[in-house]
Amino acid sequence: MNITFLGTGTSHGVPVVACQCRVCQSTDPSDKHLRTSALVRTDEGENILIDIGPDFRMQMLSQQVTHLEGILITHAHRDHVAGLDDIRSLNYLQGCSMQVYGNEVALTTIQRDYRYIFEPHPYPGLPEVDLHVVDNDPFMVASHQVIPIKALHKDLPILGYRIGKLAYITDASFIPPEQIAKLQGVEVLVVNALRKEKHFSHFCLADALEVVNQVKPREAYLTHVSHEMGLMAEEAPLLPPHVHFALDGLTVEV
Repeated sequence: MNITFLGTGTSHGVPVVACQCRVCQSTDPSDKHLRTSALVRTDEGENILIDIGPDFRMQMLSQQVTHLEGILITHAHRDHVAGLDDIRSLNYLQGCSMQVYGNEVALTTIQRDYRYIFEPHPYPGLPEVDLHVVDNDPFMVASHQVIPIKALHKDLPILGYRIGKLAYITDASFIPPEQIAKLQGVEVLVVNALRKEKHFSHFCLADALEVVNQVKPREAYLTHVSHEMGLMAEEAPLLPPHVHFALDGLTVEV
């Protein structure tokens, strides 16, 4: 399988609207980050999306995606679910509801924020969604087993996901030891790193590198990066050799 990073930025994206810092004013494509999302393509031709943020439409068009077998939701903050209405064309082309997976907190928020999807309505054309509550147990998306990784985003319970030798965690500020244990044997680890300075609800760079050291993957990719991290051309060479900043459009084989 492989993973394509559709977006690697924070809720603001990079550049940030109206910001005049040198990162936001950079012309280097590596300093441009849409809101965080990723697409897992399997050897069986299945597509599994991780998060569906406000840039979903353009991300799908840029990757020429024609079908999705499921959507894994890490949590229901708007930068991770605001593209849900745009699944309508996939509903039509695939002839079925979209299968969406997340913890109970996230799915309850989605039902509240998108209540028009789930309430009885007299006309066609609204998104069609089947929600699946994820707890501790592994579950199947199409033909692949997915292992949930429980974490905290400050006080909010969120989920990361492991699919085979790939693991993807974003917006975490704490991962319990028993959940770190689930990551042993992962070859490609994706983890959030907001900035170099400590943050109250996200891993900073040092926090993310500590997770990498605990898991010991072959390669690690840092996502959910803010403009406060600095210019990618300056910061990337300072990382350990097997750790990289995830960039929009990058595809990594697993």
